[in-house]
Amino acid sequence: MQFRQQALAKLQSPEELDLPVRFARPQGWLVLSVTVVAMAAASVWAVTGSVTSTVSAPAIITHGQGSYVLQSPVAGQVTAVLAKQGQQVPAGSPVLKVRTGKGEAVVRALDAGRVSALAATVGQIIQTGANVAAVEKVARAGDPLYATVYVPAENAASIPDDAAVDLTVQSVPTQEYGVLRGHVKSVDRSAQSPQQIAAFLGDSQLGEQFTKKGRPVAVTVRLDKSSATKSGYTWSSADGPPYKLTSMTLASGSIRLSDQRPVDWLLP
Repeated sequence: MQFRQQALAKLQSPEELDLPVRFARPQGWLVLSVTVVAMAAASVWAVTGSVTSTVSAPAIITHGQGSYVLQSPVAGQVTAVLAKQGQQVPAGSPVLKVRTGKGEAVVRALDAGRVSALAATVGQIIQTGANVAAVEKVARAGDPLYATVYVPAENAASIPDDAAVDLTVQSVPTQEYGVLRGHVKSVDRSAQSPQQIAAFLGDSQLGEQFTKKGRPVAVTVRLDKSSATKSGYTWSSADGPPYKLTSMTLASGSIRLSDQRPVDWLLP
């Protein structure tokens, strides 16, 4: 009955048309103003601002000219291993001696370089064409190092010239010495097969490892030099590691892609 009496009283009351109408409270105007300002700022940022993105991919540090696999031109028994792993050898330098049915033959380096791996031992029987060594093509031990980052093919077109690159080197503690700095030198626009990567690096296992997620594109990175570090290169830390880097060291590269405007994501 109480609610019914209130309803009847409301019907009998005048319309109160002469009273001002309150459209919104002051707090409501404040919220509306803040919302409008925020939307305007977001619109301006979407048109004039930029978003930075990166792509991460496996990498390896080399001298840049690649490697080759030295194969034996003869079949026989290895009687001597004349080169050592890590040794710098000139072109034509003897690497192995092999006893054949026609006498002793010498297996020689095809090009000057550093012996990165030896696959033959004294007493081993080898066949013609057997892989006996991997030689990295480098004229002098002091030649600069480069990094090759194997980037997914779909990201290659987004990599700008001279893009900044951060390299996390497996043999260097990142928390203590940081990351190695570099810039993109060149981008190979064709995707690499496991065989191509193996031929360049002189290692079939690396060819398989770098193509597990598909055929990648090789990005050559020029390492930033520094006379203030022991390694001779620039790191995110002040000094970097207290030792020099060696070739054929595995790493992970993070390449900065071209900046994009947020409004481009909304446009077809």
